[in-house]
Amino acid sequence: MNRIQNIKRASWIGVIGNTILAVLKIFTGAVTGSFAVIGDGIDSTTDILTSFLTLWVTKIIDKPPDEEHPYGHGRAETIATGILAFIIFYAGIQLIITSIQRIFSGEVSQIPSAPAIYVTIFSIIVKIFLAWYKHSTGKREKSSMLIADAKNMRNDVFLSSSVLIGLIFTYVFNLPILDKIVALFLGVWIIKVAIEIFYEENHELMEGVEDTSVYNQIFHAVGIVEGAYNPHKARIRKIGAYLIIDLDIEVDGQMTVTASHEIARQVEKSIKEHVEHVYDVLIHVEPLGNVEEDEKYGVCSKRHK
Repeated sequence: MNRIQNIKRASWIGVIGNTILAVLKIFTGAVTGSFAVIGDGIDSTTDILTSFLTLWVTKIIDKPPDEEHPYGHGRAETIATGILAFIIFYAGIQLIITSIQRIFSGEVSQIPSAPAIYVTIFSIIVKIFLAWYKHSTGKREKSSMLIADAKNMRNDVFLSSSVLIGLIFTYVFNLPILDKIVALFLGVWIIKVAIEIFYEENHELMEGVEDTSVYNQIFHAVGIVEGAYNPHKARIRKIGAYLIIDLDIEVDGQMTVTASHEIARQVEKSIKEHVEHVYDVLIHVEPLGNVEEDEKYGVCSKRHK
């Protein structure tokens, strides 16, 4: 099964699992009078939307490169993850506003009954499975969308656990206000998750590389090629799950174009063998000892040890 199929399968499992949880929690919360459980159900509803978003994006990233998108369509995955962050953020804001209104409304609330506790325990179990499954699939397939969604599921475990604690205290101490306070806390936590996801994906949109050790892998791959010297001005662009690597190398200035081209070809081959998920390698060849004072960007092997 290829990468796209694995992402689609994980997304459909997320849709089915979260649909069951959303319906169950919203219905149970309404019947038992637990606003915290309803809030948890709203969060599960946003998880359905994010899973459908993932399914839609897989159709885009699976398209081959064209004249308008010569690097392919993999960046759609990064953009979709940013949209996912905004959806989660909006849900958190709405939950906070509603919670504050209910806290200060002065309305008399009923004490949530035991079924709300049972549904929350069931939610925690399902969310643990979804978080594990999506994270393992996301790591294996290098999918930022699934990893972000897995983090959302993992945080949902914490959220549902907070709801459970709130329900127990509400039930034991006969204080319905605790349920509303927990719902308010859920909203704040949801916003925190959204901001973290957006920050991570914005790093990629800014052409950032989180794991800079990949530069050492590149320089090692160049170093084992005979005739290739001083790899420098190395840059990495991340497109979805894949890397586009651009760097300069130096060769003997007396070499023919054919000979220096062969060395560059061997460098490209070596990089693809030693670095995972490389989409393309662009190599600029310079004569040995060449110095350009205006080189203001890229990573040099002499500075990156």
